[in-house]
Amino acid sequence: MSYVCKGMLLGLIIVVCGCAANSSQSLLQNWPEGADPQEIGEKVVSGILPGLDKLQAHRSSYCEDSMWMFALKFAELTGDDELKGDLIRRFDYILKDPAFTNRRRHVDHSIFGIVPLELYIQTGQQKYLDMGQAIADRQWENPREDGLSAETRFWIDDMYMLTILQVQAYRATGDTVYLDRAALEMEAYLDKLQQPSGLFYHELEVPYYWGRGNGWVAGGMTEMLMDLPEDHPKYERIMAGYQKMMVALLSHQDEDGLWHQLVDYPESFQEGSGTAMFTYAMIMGVKRGWLTDPAYAEAARKGWLGLVSMIDENGLLDNVCVGTNKLDSLEHYLNRPKRKGDAHGQEALMWVIVALLDE
Repeated sequence: MSYVCKGMLLGLIIVVCGCAANSSQSLLQNWPEGADPQEIGEKVVSGILPGLDKLQAHRSSYCEDSMWMFALKFAELTGDDELKGDLIRRFDYILKDPAFTNRRRHVDHSIFGIVPLELYIQTGQQKYLDMGQAIADRQWENPREDGLSAETRFWIDDMYMLTILQVQAYRATGDTVYLDRAALEMEAYLDKLQQPSGLFYHELEVPYYWGRGNGWVAGGMTEMLMDLPEDHPKYERIMAGYQKMMVALLSHQDEDGLWHQLVDYPESFQEGSGTAMFTYAMIMGVKRGWLTDPAYAEAARKGWLGLVSMIDENGLLDNVCVGTNKLDSLEHYLNRPKRKGDAHGQEALMWVIVALLDE
């Protein structure tokens, strides 16, 4: 084949691939009436703000921490300086209470550091970096013999909780030690908890594919891969784990775009927070080029529209499983109460909104 023909063939391949990518991206735009991510995001954030005031008395949980960080990202993406200023003022107010910021050393509490780290990323104010970085570094004080954080417990929830704090510290500082920590932890959890199906047990002795638990994994791997360089020694392992999970999730999505409380158990109820987390992971996979099959863009679009069907006029997501500890009992997962507007669902909904708005 001549160089001219080879060049024409290469050009054709590039054009075809580019058209496929553009087609996939277009599926994540052009929403029907009532499904605009920014409009829904404004309702969700409006509902979040009163809850942040209550944190002065009750402290925040990992849900509110993630919600707060993504509300800040939403304000940045939409250019809403009023919202950003409001979120900053509320955070500065709670800093007056030392008991609020002096958390016990536990994976569910350390995640609080993502909020000041996001504030530093957006404002450059040193006080926020000092607070967030101190929490991230404390998480690795006195590590285990295998180098993992002392907060390691091998529950799938941790694949988000541990990951997002260390990745945020990297984003704020540029210091790759934080990426190395997160990647080491992620690889260990993948090796222990991902099953041949591609999905994850809640914990080694709890052999159920709990929806939101798997959602935490999907979100954690997504956050990790957004910043982990392709030449990092653990990149291929983590990408393989992510893509294997996405294949499994694609096969378990209902036609209306939703996933179930137990991912592989269609008799269980369709659940809001897991659906949002899986949709987030697929949106970012399509946008970042990790998922090239058009089926993923279609699944992500269906996921968002399925979520929209579960959101009321106040931006509250329905059918959200309440907080769930591990238990080796099928009935435990099947019979978990579900709520509308639960923080686990609202924060996951913000993930999706930010992902759709992010270019």
